[in-house]
Amino acid sequence: MKPPSLRPFIPRPALRRRCAPWRSYATTSPGAPTLQVFNRRAKFLQRERAAKDVEMSRKVDYLRDEVALRLVERLLVVFNSTTLLLYLTYHRIKYVQDIKRTFPHVLDLGANAANIARALTLPNPDPDPSKTSSPPLSTRIAHLTAADSSPTLLHRDASLPFNSLIPITRDVIQDEETLTYAANTFDAVLSSLSLHWINDLPSLLSQVNNILKPDAPFIAAMLGGDSLYELRTSLQLAEMDRRGGVSPHVSPLADVRDVGGLLQRAGFKMLTVDVDDIIVDYPTSFALMMDLQAMGESNAVLGREMGGIRRDVLVASEAIYRELHGNEDGSLPATFRLIYMIGWKEGPNQAKPLPRGSGQVNIKDVLEGGEKNS
Repeated sequence: MKPPSLRPFIPRPALRRRCAPWRSYATTSPGAPTLQVFNRRAKFLQRERAAKDVEMSRKVDYLRDEVALRLVERLLVVFNSTTLLLYLTYHRIKYVQDIKRTFPHVLDLGANAANIARALTLPNPDPDPSKTSSPPLSTRIAHLTAADSSPTLLHRDASLPFNSLIPITRDVIQDEETLTYAANTFDAVLSSLSLHWINDLPSLLSQVNNILKPDAPFIAAMLGGDSLYELRTSLQLAEMDRRGGVSPHVSPLADVRDVGGLLQRAGFKMLTVDVDDIIVDYPTSFALMMDLQAMGESNAVLGREMGGIRRDVLVASEAIYRELHGNEDGSLPATFRLIYMIGWKEGPNQAKPLPRGSGQVNIKDVLEGGEKNS
């Protein structure tokens, strides 16, 4: 029988002295905590699933196409900080800009199905009357990078004719919340109907400011404010009646009053923020929810209930929707509130505001149509 091996005896007090002291308090990991509101994985799957039905996905792209057109129109009134002209008239203030600026490299962040690229190739929304023809705005862009995390949606329309009218590269990124592009890369960054699914919007805006070149614009449109308030209130009242409580079915959205502060906090200058409502009429609330699902815009809040909405809640919501918001012709309106934002990265040649109190014209008199001394 083999004798057991012998190990040197180490007294317990000596062993304890060699160990690091125990910590009885909690420590935080480095970096600021990020508030998680949306399940980004769920949103990715929703958009991928919706884009696989190409015919239906294109059919419900009416909202994205319309917003992309309105966003592109804002390129015509983007104020170049080196040639900005401001003059006063009897009744209002006008901004005048003869836009001849070109953009060598533009990023379309959260491009969806490249709706902005398609809008850029359409006829110029503000043709020059002094010329026989005005080329589309795509001629002022040397290269467009369309970036999105959903490969199926991003490449859905890659074979359509508009792709040959604009130099475009489709870039599948891991997530729209983390940008891996180098600093000072793009001459402009555009974004249409993607920012409302971002968890940490202040961080993303700071990243956008970083990848822009000096004196380059960021132009974006996002859902916000009271979007779909008709559907939201109807579902809440129906659930209170049928279940005695409310669960989130419509995602929380940013308020227009906060957007300007977020842009300023991210380092943008010469800010412009405005709001526009698009009202779409649907035959039923069920048609509205089916279109939202086909768009990939279903609820993705972390605290949402799994599974579909109960049938009795849907029926009650339809009746409440019609009673509170229905049109005379029997259709149901749905309001999409768009927040448009324009911010410029600070640059050496950028216009600076005049010192406070240096103005020589009372703007109140101008806006109220006061007399102008000749």
